[in-house]
Amino acid sequence: MPMSDTDLARLLRAIDLADGSIGLSDPNPRVGCVMHDAAGQLAGEGFTQQAGGPHAEVMALRDAAQAGRSVAGGTAWVSLEPCAHHGRTPPCADALIAAGLARVVVATTDPFAQVAGRGIERLRAAGVVVDLAGPGPARRAAHELNIGFFSRVLRQRPWVRLKAAASLDGRTALPDGTSQWITGEAARRDGHAWRRRAGALLTGIGTVQQDDPQLDVRLVATHCQPLRVVVDSNFSMSPRARMLQTPGRVLVVGAHHRPEPMAALRAAGAEVLLLPDAGAAHRRVDLPALIDRLSADGVNELHVEAGATLNAAMLATGLVDELLLYVAPMLLGPGRDIAALPTLPTLAMSTPLRFEDVQPVGDDLRIRARRVGADAFLRD
Repeated sequence: MPMSDTDLARLLRAIDLADGSIGLSDPNPRVGCVMHDAAGQLAGEGFTQQAGGPHAEVMALRDAAQAGRSVAGGTAWVSLEPCAHHGRTPPCADALIAAGLARVVVATTDPFAQVAGRGIERLRAAGVVVDLAGPGPARRAAHELNIGFFSRVLRQRPWVRLKAAASLDGRTALPDGTSQWITGEAARRDGHAWRRRAGALLTGIGTVQQDDPQLDVRLVATHCQPLRVVVDSNFSMSPRARMLQTPGRVLVVGAHHRPEPMAALRAAGAEVLLLPDAGAAHRRVDLPALIDRLSADGVNELHVEAGATLNAAMLATGLVDELLLYVAPMLLGPGRDIAALPTLPTLAMSTPLRFEDVQPVGDDLRIRARRVGADAFLRD
């Protein structure tokens, strides 16, 4: 059956519902579901809960059951292909079949190897009509909502987003490090909403020693705090740092085996990880290895908020996929840069970016610029 305007509207509604899974469902994807009964009336809605909890389809079925509405002969619109395997929960495809749905409309297939078309096949084998959205706004929105999940499954690494706040002349702080506050309250709150999307937040020891940040999500509501990761080659982070006094996990990653500081950090509640970079004579943390480790631990999106040195190192690895830049309407003159990038001999050696989104946030401007080719794994 061809996609109709109603199908598109219901898929976009399902994607809006899936926003409720942000900060909740990781490492599982964010999924929403809308169900109508056989007469075309709304029967139930839902979104995926915490890992091990019910998925969007089950939540929508529960919503319909609690309202006393039958979905037999009806239609479900789902932002991601229903799962077809036994993981922490039974297959959602089986639940839809058992409920007697006549049709399921899917925004995009699930790249996970144990699903990857099998959910659609199982539904069709049971006589359910399944329609898959083609290239267009629903599929794009479904991909963007789960860009980290798609990245981890298809590239075996998180989607890496580097955030900075700067003046119009590109300064993140005065020469002495003063930076509070370059941007306004609305931009800071928006920045916390982007933090909430991430499975992990990454910063460097320089930022911890300069600013003593909490690096948590507190300006917007969230179900759980992301893992906070500190790149600290010498394990010099103070056990009294505010980050260690704030609820949530903290991982300190170093390159030099220093038993006493490592033990002190563990005693303060931190996790510690030794990752020396052999190519740098063990002086620095192996950033690509760290990214791999976070991916293996189920981090879909990695949000970087660091100083110029670590920002430059992250960019040099080629692992930064997207820049999230808040620009304030002010000029600071001499000061600290977004990244301590080396001098380029030619313009041709610059990193090509593509503007993804530019919009005002309060009195400031938010720019999202994506590295050209970074999202090639998303096939529209």
